[in-house]
Amino acid sequence: MDVTFDVDAIDPAFAPGTGTPVPGGLTAGEALALVRGLAGLNVIGGDVVEVCPQLDHSDVTSHLASHLAWEMLALIAVARR
Repeated sequence: MDVTFDVDAIDPAFAPGTGTPVPGGLTAGEALALVRGLAGLNVIGGDVVEVCPQLDHSDVTSHLASHLAWEMLALIAVARR
């Protein structure tokens, strides 16, 4: 299974650096919990899309996106054990 996480789904309060912000979206904690909830599935790849560095004035979106990518790498590592 390949996982793609679209940053547009996260509320702009937690991820302002995206091209199409969605008010009322997921919190950062909910996004991380969603990815962590995939543990046990056969994850073989993943990516995080829709980060727009020009709009990410405080790098908060980039930090969250990198953390989501790291969580996906952890899923892959667990699936390979």
